[in-house]
Amino acid sequence: MLVKIFLLLIILSMLVTLGTGLVYLIKDQGQSERTLKTLMIRAGFTVILLIILIVGIATGFIALHPLGY
Repeated sequence: MLVKIFLLLIILSMLVTLGTGLVYLIKDQGQSERTLKTLMIRAGFTVILLIILIVGIATGFIALHPLGY
């Protein structure tokens, strides 16, 4: 359960940085590097999310449900 909460926090952080990047893009009109920095942070969150998902599935902390076909 703790892993799922942590994953949810990472996803919410990704959404916040995406919104922040959009605000910087509109406000600065592409003249500063703040947009790039926030999108790089979002990419870092994405990498962390993928690593946690792969490790969680491999170790059994995150269980996959069978499709039932």
